[in-house]
Amino acid sequence: MVSCAFCEKKSCARGEPCPVGLPLKKHAVGEYRKRANSRLYRKSSALEIEGYMKYPRVRELIELAKDMGWKKLGIAFCIGLSEEARKLQEVLETHGFEVHSVVCKVGSVKKRELGVSRRDDETACNPILQAMVLNQVKTDLNIIVGLCLGHDILFQRYSEAPTTTLVVKDRVLAHNPLGALYSRYHLKKLMGRKS
Repeated sequence: MVSCAFCEKKSCARGEPCPVGLPLKKHAVGEYRKRANSRLYRKSSALEIEGYMKYPRVRELIELAKDMGWKKLGIAFCIGLSEEARKLQEVLETHGFEVHSVVCKVGSVKKRELGVSRRDDETACNPILQAMVLNQVKTDLNIIVGLCLGHDILFQRYSEAPTTTLVVKDRVLAHNPLGALYSRYHLKKLMGRKS
């Protein structure tokens, strides 16, 4: 069982050998040296140093996209975050990117067609079509803004462009999923304890 979360030493962070990573270390280093990974890894590592505790995630996104030469960006967003998606698109366009945004309800497929509801009036989320639309315009990078859990996985599976997540949906905690781990109330409930 691998359980780095419970390791008290974290000796790997000090450059000391760790039994978890040793068997695969050489292979992983070889993967970083591949052309497809090398440039992205170097640019993102440089950005980490440059923007550490200075840049919010949106600024990091802008800087990395510029450094990588990604000009055409896609936004796959939840209809409940339409305002945030619009603001993000405006910010990205201000920085010279060509931005294509696709809402989760694209295509107007009814939930009944997909076997998830018996009602005829409910429109389904459509992450596969979101990816297909962005694939068609040949985006360089796709950005997830609040897709439902599971739908984000399907979107990433079908996206031809690399994908990053800007917003993780959490309706209960204002899109801050870590709040459940910081809140004694939510943590007790997650651990199956009475409040």
